[in-house]
Amino acid sequence: MTKDMMRGFDLYQPANLENALSLTERLGKDAWLMAGGNDSLDWFKDRVKNPSALIDILAIDSLRGIREIDGGIEIGATTTLTEIANSELIRSSYNLLAEAASHVASPQIRNVSTIGGNLCQDARCWYYRSGLDCYRAGGKKCYADTPEGMNREHCLFAADRCVAVSPSDTAPALVALDATCVMVGPQGQRSVKAEDFFIGPAVDIERMTVLEENEILTAIQIPDHWAGANFYFEKVADRNTWDFALVNVACAMKLNKNTIEDVRIACSGVECVPKRLTVVESVVKGSPLDDEIAALAGKSAIRGATPLNYNHFKIPLLENLVKRAIRNS
Repeated sequence: MTKDMMRGFDLYQPANLENALSLTERLGKDAWLMAGGNDSLDWFKDRVKNPSALIDILAIDSLRGIREIDGGIEIGATTTLTEIANSELIRSSYNLLAEAASHVASPQIRNVSTIGGNLCQDARCWYYRSGLDCYRAGGKKCYADTPEGMNREHCLFAADRCVAVSPSDTAPALVALDATCVMVGPQGQRSVKAEDFFIGPAVDIERMTVLEENEILTAIQIPDHWAGANFYFEKVADRNTWDFALVNVACAMKLNKNTIEDVRIACSGVECVPKRLTVVESVVKGSPLDDEIAALAGKSAIRGATPLNYNHFKIPLLENLVKRAIRNS
């Protein structure tokens, strides 16, 4: 029996961050941090990951909630996606994130899924998730990047042995909003920009983020620079609910009359990390907002795209999503 039957583990439910950090340091690699659990429980049921201890951090009040801070807002890492999607504060000033959160999976999953979990979830390549010994799992082969490999959902850019993509819907929105991820570990607290929080296989093929062993993502901070800007989010998936994005796009734009004064745009589903489209930003910034500049933005977005056997369709899809994002922001 290998499916839908978890192996036993010790369960710890610390009441504060200090105790959680103490547990991660004491238990080391035998422990698994969990909040909502939608990604974690899949691993456990399939017996691909078998930790001996589970540290459930949902009971830590300091890791939850949406609050105003000097220069922006802060969202606790265990705040649910439903809370974010329904927050009046976020919808009024940072609606890009609310829209992205509202497109994750289904209402039932959003009710328990956390923003931190959505950002930290592992790659969704089915070869990797099935327990095969691919590069990401420490092996010597990519099963998706072969003539017979099924790679319809995989990347267009920056492949390096692994061709799996970042599966998060909220990640490109946070990159577009210039958010910062706050982490705490044995060495104290540190912060990194959302676009630097994710790492590709060329940096470390066995990790998706910069989180070090025993570190905990505690909060996401969004600066007020983009509060009230023009926003656009769109996700294309095989089904409107449940499915991960084939491609999604998130755009934050400031206009001065009809001129694009400032813009940040990012997408997921095309690279191993959420891809910030800096070329598109440089092309459109300072230009009038019209169909011509939107078309140029779309063409710029697909420069350097290298499709795999079964995902050529992602190139025109990405181009058209970026065109719509620029035209309709």
